[in-house]
Amino acid sequence: MGITLREIVYDIGGGIPNGKKFKAVQTGGPSGGCIPAEHLDMPIDYETLKTIGTMMGSGGMVFMDEDTCMVDVAKFFLQFSVDESCGKCTPCREGNRVMYEILERITNGEGEEGDIERLETLGQSIIDSSLCGLGQTSPQPVLSTIRFFRDEYEAHIREKRCPAKVCRSLIRYHIDESKCVGCTACARVCPVAAISGSLRKPHRIDPEICTRCGSCIEVCRFGAISKITPI
Repeated sequence: MGITLREIVYDIGGGIPNGKKFKAVQTGGPSGGCIPAEHLDMPIDYETLKTIGTMMGSGGMVFMDEDTCMVDVAKFFLQFSVDESCGKCTPCREGNRVMYEILERITNGEGEEGDIERLETLGQSIIDSSLCGLGQTSPQPVLSTIRFFRDEYEAHIREKRCPAKVCRSLIRYHIDESKCVGCTACARVCPVAAISGSLRKPHRIDPEICTRCGSCIEVCRFGAISKITPI
């Protein structure tokens, strides 16, 4: 008790792998809130965690780096609560499902103005009126990410862009023809034949066919394939 997040991440954990930047930590299990880098020096104890919208909970921690989409993270943890709800009370049973559907729309590029406010209002209502601890804490991943990473929600909704380049519907895979040597490795692993090109000639990806599975980027040895956010 009282140790700081920074001590856990950098002294005990050895820092973020691959030289990546620390972005957030989710504490307390699936219903806990997400804490941003600005609170790395915060001591870990029951009362302090409550002040920023999270909890000690089961004592678990999930650390995330710069490549993490916080909207996608909120959706991931909320799905647990949707699946685990016993169904007895309406706020938890229906409210969490509706919140999840809103997040699903946002990550699919179908978010609308007012969705953030809907999530905030609904989340607080679920906390205030659910019968048990599951419902009373389930909106925390959503509300905490809105509080600390609101700009990511706005980018998804207003710009149809995922800043972390995680949400499949909001990214495209692109081949840099100046780096492509035409080895055909990417074309051979593409499950939907979205990549075309002759041997030793630059290849191209058809964005209308591509499912954004990531197989091509994994096998490219020349760094020719990258994720882009279409404008």
